[in-house]
Amino acid sequence: MDFDQVKEVGAHAASRAGEVLRSFHSGALRVHKKGAIDLVTDADTASEKVILETIRSAFPDHDILAEESGRVAGREDCRWVIDPLDGTTNFAHGLDQYAVSIAFALAGEVVVGLVLVPASGELYAAVKGRGATLNDRPIQVSRQASLPDSLLVTGFPYDLKERMETLMPRFSNCLRATQGVRRLGAAALDLCYVACGRFEGFWEENLQPWDTAAGALIVTESGGQVTDFSDRPFSMEMKEILATNGLIHDGLSAILKVA
Repeated sequence: MDFDQVKEVGAHAASRAGEVLRSFHSGALRVHKKGAIDLVTDADTASEKVILETIRSAFPDHDILAEESGRVAGREDCRWVIDPLDGTTNFAHGLDQYAVSIAFALAGEVVVGLVLVPASGELYAAVKGRGATLNDRPIQVSRQASLPDSLLVTGFPYDLKERMETLMPRFSNCLRATQGVRRLGAAALDLCYVACGRFEGFWEENLQPWDTAAGALIVTESGGQVTDFSDRPFSMEMKEILATNGLIHDGLSAILKVA
């Protein structure tokens, strides 16, 4: 498998999707609800359509798992995992914190990850074993080793009202132990910002493969560490994620376990 070709096709798909999203961002937008606070817009589906077209044109036999259309069956050993618009709620409210996330997994292991931020033009990319980049320049995680001096980011799941008993103790513990906690509303961005050193750590629960597949690889390839809350090696099928610069991982993991 030519990973350079996979990366090139994925980047082209993300670029096309970014153009679609920018065209919607300043105009009228139809918003639908998948759940009480889980939104989908015409922009989500239009973005996903051009991504699928681009990938299918280059790799017609590959398997695809996409947030809005589900699975497009193909070779299971070659699977694309797609979030056409991560941060839909932000997008629907006119906020620029949204992204396109595209990952490619070979035999179940993510080996290529791409996250495009259309509003800023930032393209985060990683190929397994080759490091991570931001607009083709190498990136690395923060070297901050002190938890009290660390800045974290988190997200809340769509079923947060049913999870308050665990969500809020973890959130409170992290607020008390660190310099601060931010919430951007887009897991792919959270992971990429850990990868390039803007945050020292990120945690969230009840996520889907398309939320984390690309970003988790970008973190590890930038020198970070990614597990679940119990320190088990991360896979995209896991519902929870803890991603850090590695230096604060044990300390942050301990805080999350006490909830």
